[in-house]
Order: sequence, then structure tokens, then C-alpha cells
Amino acid sequence: MPTEPRWLNPREDRAWRAFKHAGHQLDVSLSRHLLQDSGLTQADYEVLAVLSGNSIDRMPARELCAALSWEKSRLSHQIRGMQQRGLIAREPNPDDARSVLICLLPAGRRAIEDAAPAHVEHVRRQFIDLFTPAELDTLATLGERALRHLADEPFGEGPLDPDETPAQR
Repeated sequence: MPTEPRWLNPREDRAWRAFKHAGHQLDVSLSRHLLQDSGLTQADYEVLAVLSGNSIDRMPARELCAALSWEKSRLSHQIRGMQQRGLIAREPNPDDARSVLICLLPAGRRAIEDAAPAHVEHVRRQFIDLFTPAELDTLATLGERALRHLADEPFGEGPLDPDETPAQR
């Protein structure tokens, strides 16, 4: 016999809806500002930020996919567009003939360096500056707790490969 769902009480519902709505609205606003200020999409920025944070400005596509928590198809589509705009390049991976390296080009480095100051200012103005240091610590603790929990869940080990079953992970 099925068990009765554990419906959210008003406090839980309020917290859940506020969290989801605020996160969505923040993403929309930051994405809009990023595109307006720099011409980069949020996805462009995320790829460039990961690559520029790597000491050699390049990484295997599989590692980039894992770092972004994206599926292979999404990364492939994103990389094609960024490659056409001269921000990144694909190169054969000398360590693994079955994969490619995604490389940050000088135009990509300039794009992230030009976009980052305004983007971080928007992050600060629309999120960071709204909270006290203690509240930021609490937010970080809560977010980290949720992330740890999600990492322990089935399928929580990173991006899903559409060709891979859970048993193959």
C-alpha cells in the first residue's frame, strides 16, 4: 500500500519557493547583465571561467564537462558556438587519442578578463551585499550541506553521460 506523501507545511513551502524563485530570478538578472555588458552568455562565461582558472588554459573535454556538471551533448553544442567566435579551440589530446582538449584562445582570455569585473560587481550588488558576513557563512554552510547530500544520492556523482548506465559509473 502506498504511503501518504509528506506534503510541505507552510514554513517549508515558503522556504522552498523563496529559495527556488530567488535563485531563478538571480540567474536571469545576472545572465541579462552579463550579455548586455560583455556579449557573453552565462554558459560562455562558465566555460571561460573554468578554462582560465586552469594553469595551462586547456583541459580534456571530459574534465571540462565534469567541472561544469554538464552533459556531453550540451558541452559539445556550447563549444561549437564558442569555437566559431574564436574564443576557444579543440585540439587532439596527446594523452588520449579518443578525446580532445578544449583550449582557451587569446580572444577567450580577453573576453573573460573584460567581463569578470562587471559580472562580479553585479553578483556583489544583487547577492553578496544583501547579507551580513554571518548570513553569508550560514548560506555557504547550508549550500554545502545540500551539495554533500546530493553527491551521496544516486546520479549525484557529476554529469550524466547519456550513453552510460548507473552501473557503468
